[in-house]
Amino acid sequence: DSPFTNAGLGSNLNLLGEIECDASIMDGKSLNFGAVGALSGIKNPVSVANRLLCEGQKGKLSAGRIPPCFLVGEGAYRWAVDHGIPACPPGIMATRFSLAAFKRNKRKLELAEKVETDLIQLKKRRQSNEKENDSGTLDTVGAVVVDQEGNVAAAVSSGGLALKHPGRVGQAALYGCGCWAENTGAHTPYSTAVSTSGIYYFYKYLTKLLFLKPNKKIPNKLFLLPIILPKFCPGSPFLANEDGVLGGVIVLRSCRCSAQPESSQEKPTLLVEFLWSHTTESMCVGYMSAQDGKAKTHISRLPPGAVAGQSVAIEGGVCRLESPES
Repeated sequence: DSPFTNAGLGSNLNLLGEIECDASIMDGKSLNFGAVGALSGIKNPVSVANRLLCEGQKGKLSAGRIPPCFLVGEGAYRWAVDHGIPACPPGIMATRFSLAAFKRNKRKLELAEKVETDLIQLKKRRQSNEKENDSGTLDTVGAVVVDQEGNVAAAVSSGGLALKHPGRVGQAALYGCGCWAENTGAHTPYSTAVSTSGIYYFYKYLTKLLFLKPNKKIPNKLFLLPIILPKFCPGSPFLANEDGVLGGVIVLRSCRCSAQPESSQEKPTLLVEFLWSHTTESMCVGYMSAQDGKAKTHISRLPPGAVAGQSVAIEGGVCRLESPES
């Protein structure tokens, strides 16, 4: 509900001055997925995505109908209200910060369209305006979680780009793009949860690296970080023509291991690695356990002299979770 994030309340406004949000959530145990796109009138769009996931787990509807897992626009709004999720008036959704940013960006756009008559120059001007967009609201919100059994889940919620075309659905709502969660299985020796700002740059390289075999004999060593650092920077061919790419990602990976591998009597604990990375100037990270009353927070920043959109910061930590008593 913070007005400083771009995930529901106070989100970026589209060309018509309306808030339309995208959100998705994935359960690593069942691999079920729920998402909404271009959703207006709901204060917390990720709550609708979560309800879609939960309703989908109940099985087929009457007459054998398949329950929806991804709804957009008016259909998503009607479904949410029909399932008891309260509507939120547009006047409450837009804050004075988001309205002020909309007015500034709208004036820039109108000026560009009035002055630039040449189509090529107009295109260049619009691209320049996009880079100079001063909405101040780039904060897509993501979450990853793991329980004592090793079950993981991930979610992401975003208000999308400022001045986007009405009806645009961003990557935050798309399957396998905004978030991913998968428990330990026959082909994956660890559980993995990823939540990103939707930029393919992060998703492609991190998910590829997450399929590397973990070193269970070194439970106190952060395994992913030294592997990601030398391989992360080459960039994605999909973004080869982009001068700067702004985005962020949080990654959680867990596996069973013993603090003393030679000891057969010790009960395995859950080794959890948590990483975050971004190309923006800064990124706020919070983490907590079920026993904590308040999250611990950290502001991650690019190294001194680094250029946002052209540099990357990667940090992380590791911890162990004790297994629940039998």
